[in-house]
Amino acid sequence: MNVMQPIVGQWYRGATNELFEVVAIDDGDETIEIQYFDGTVTEMDFDTWNEQLFDRMLDAADAPEDWSGAIDVEAEDLDREFEDNARMAWSNPQDRSLRR
Repeated sequence: MNVMQPIVGQWYRGATNELFEVVAIDDGDETIEIQYFDGTVTEMDFDTWNEQLFDRMLDAADAPEDWSGAIDVEAEDLDREFEDNARMAWSNPQDRSLRR
């Protein structure tokens, strides 16, 4: 049997061929919290982990190069130039009166 312990921060490819990262391990509850590339967080118990290992449905994987999986970003937003339209702090005389 292949023995591969879950490691927090390590990426894996599971039974559904989806990438996921181990984000927490709870030894008391015997659960592994995982986050899929799309941002979905779920738990897997130790028995399920071991069953998937035994059935060769679980492999270590490299972290995805595309960091935007869990972030809701449109493609055109990635190349967008941002304008700084922020007001200067205390630019209104009424605002300055609050500092007294």
